Amino acid sequence: MPERGRTVKDRGEMSSHTFTSQGPLKGRIRVPGDKSISHRALMFSSLAVGESTVEGLLEGEDVLATAAAMGQLGAEIVRGDDGIWRIHGAGLGSLLEPKQALDMGNSGTSTRLLMGLLASHDFSTTFTGDASLSGRPMARVIAPLSQMGAQFEASTGGTLPCMLRGASPAVPITYRLPVASAQVKSAVLLAGLNTPGITSVIEPVATRDHTERMLKGFGATIEIGEENGERSISVHGEADLRPQHVTVPGDPSSAAFFIVAALITPGSDLIIENVGMNDTRAGIVHALRQMGGAIEELNPREVGGEPVADLRVRHSDLAGADIDPALAPSMIDEFPVLFVAAAFAQGTTRTSGLEELRVKESDRLAAMAAALDLIGAKVEETEDGLIIEGTGGEPLRGTPEGASVATKLDHRIAMSMAVAGLRSRNGVSVDDTAPIATSFPTFTDLLEGAAQ
Repeated sequence: MPERGRTVKDRGEMSSHTFTSQGPLKGRIRVPGDKSISHRALMFSSLAVGESTVEGLLEGEDVLATAAAMGQLGAEIVRGDDGIWRIHGAGLGSLLEPKQALDMGNSGTSTRLLMGLLASHDFSTTFTGDASLSGRPMARVIAPLSQMGAQFEASTGGTLPCMLRGASPAVPITYRLPVASAQVKSAVLLAGLNTPGITSVIEPVATRDHTERMLKGFGATIEIGEENGERSISVHGEADLRPQHVTVPGDPSSAAFFIVAALITPGSDLIIENVGMNDTRAGIVHALRQMGGAIEELNPREVGGEPVADLRVRHSDLAGADIDPALAPSMIDEFPVLFVAAAFAQGTTRTSGLEELRVKESDRLAAMAAALDLIGAKVEETEDGLIIEGTGGEPLRGTPEGASVATKLDHRIAMSMAVAGLRSRNGVSVDDTAPIATSFPTFTDLLEGAAQ
């Protein structure tokens, strides 16, 4: 593996696949490392002077885009034959101006977090991405970083390609998030790392807190409190980060597909090992339990500062439910597969407060509504959610002959509809499985291997 400057693999031509019903899911499986934590482990290790090691890193395209970008910025990043990644950091404030544009592939997390990180470094960087990423809005990050002194030249609508000129010194700010977003929060905090003074973010709704947890581990001074009943996170600037060994827990977003697959497939009794159970990420487990899902936490423990457990999941008769919008920040990426679970539940499931899903890799509300309708589910799309009338456990008809689900270059749409295929009469044909490699390269093999 190249040490530096690795580029994200081109996806090439579309790769269609039909997923069909199979036996119950049994035994023990382990999903890849958490994507959010993997991104941050590479970035923060690159800011610490000395060698950090990362074990269990997710080696999907999105994370490899982060590794390639940090290599262009001066870090030395090597994957050992033992699967452990070794990162020699360039040091905060000592990053190098990249000689060419940073190609972020399909990774919105990489892009937004790196914009924050580089907003307080005195050089110019151009960000590019694939067609899907280039349609995603960056204005929500650009706004606070501009207040700190960074300058942006973005494409129409605040999208990529985008040129960033960092400020030196940047100006510390206190920023209240207008919408719940861990990416925006993290971007502001990362800009604050190299900014004199104290930079603070106030979030009206708690979002995933991997940035705060890991920055503390690397030696940054982080203060967490409350302001008028809202959560406040502050970082002391000009931080001195120290090398660490990071163990990445299994990704709950990836585990979610297998949780739902086991819940809806009769006879299933599956253990998913080493799943991250951070409260800011475990909303999908709470929602599925509300619907009657049998999900048991075994051997709860802490790994690298993050709560972890093995999950035992058994086939369950699910019931429709009104999903609390307050759960959205802790499961925003898992709603597509929750919609699949709802399609097989008894009764009606209603979701709301999900406007954020319209600006993900695709418009996930529209894409999932169309996909579920195509395979025979009863679904109504609203402005901010879906209303789904379930089958009571009966299989759906699947895709009509010659038709296939349009995944819109979205890995989570592809994997969610693959799970739906397990309980369909005619199978579910997915138009393009290639995007799955962005977050879960082994998904199809693992899904087929879990079936008995």
